[in-house]
Amino acid sequence: MTSEIKNEKRRIEHLAGRFLLKHLKEDFPILNIRPDQHDKPRIENNQYHFSISHSWPYVAVSIDPNEDTGIDIQTIRQGIQKIQHKFLSAEEQQLFNNDTTLLTLAWSAKEAAYKWRGKRGVDFIEHIPIISFEKNDAGYNINILSKSVDDTKLVHLQSVVQADFTCAFVTEIEEWDME
Repeated sequence: MTSEIKNEKRRIEHLAGRFLLKHLKEDFPILNIRPDQHDKPRIENNQYHFSISHSWPYVAVSIDPNEDTGIDIQTIRQGIQKIQHKFLSAEEQQLFNNDTTLLTLAWSAKEAAYKWRGKRGVDFIEHIPIISFEKNDAGYNINILSKSVDDTKLVHLQSVVQADFTCAFVTEIEEWDME
């Protein structure tokens, strides 16, 4: 397996993601990964649904044989406080109260929901608002409304929070009736 990526860190992340896919599912056809019309990586005929994320030096993947999935991992960095207004509503910003770890987790959750949906043209504030955020033993349970032109879904996510990174992943999808 080779990679055309010139940046060494990006190449390592790319290859590590593929290694993890093979580690989790030995017959995973990594050589058949191709971007769809929205640039979401896919396998022909959706033999496996998967999601890959990396934030140096971490890599995370999820695989589901039947349904689309989404995962995101982020290294915790102070700079997220300066850009929170780009992905969080005023109400969401109040909820996370400038806490760098929670802001990073909110970004991870929204990014995982975005990857699950797999469509371009998403406004993170308008189209994927966080509607609940509750602490559990390992991290947080997060619920997001994923709004598209076609429908609105309730996306349930779980998370892992460590000293230097957060990771959020989609666990369940429900129909959402706006009426």
